Amino acid sequence: MASKSRLKVVSGGVGPQSKNDAMRDIKSIGDVQRELQRIDADLNDQIATLTKAVAPKIESLRERVLVLQAGVQTWCEAHRVELCGKGKSANLVTGEVSWRQRPPSVSITKADDVIERLRGAGLVQFIRTKDEVNKDAILAAPAEVAGIRGVKVVTGVEDFVITPFEVEVGETA
Repeated sequence: MASKSRLKVVSGGVGPQSKNDAMRDIKSIGDVQRELQRIDADLNDQIATLTKAVAPKIESLRERVLVLQAGVQTWCEAHRVELCGKGKSANLVTGEVSWRQRPPSVSITKADDVIERLRGAGLVQFIRTKDEVNKDAILAAPAEVAGIRGVKVVTGVEDFVITPFEVEVGETA
């Protein structure tokens, strides 16, 4: 099966001088792209190997931090008044502990159902309506928006694309 790796070309530079030169350069582009893919795959393999090797240690350290945090929090909760008085934080020389009130938040599940319930209850002030330009409609009828300042319909732009031929090798059973 052929895999297509497309390369958009920006002009400006000395290029091939013949059809054979162009064919050679397209082959070179494919060669370089495949080499980049090999390097990328090797790098990802190395990262995966390193991550796997240290994963147990990382997990152990994370669990240790959670245990220590829970212990410190329990002690601090029991001694909050003596630590902070009427404040919200305390400096314990090796670090600071603090209590912070989270700002109010809203959680919505099944937004479409909530919108309908709000509409049904006459609470439309809690429903946001977003106006935006319909670019698909403009592309379908560009003459109708001709002369509207800020609207520009761009047509006729042509990109030059090089697609080296490649064959994907699948796994064999």
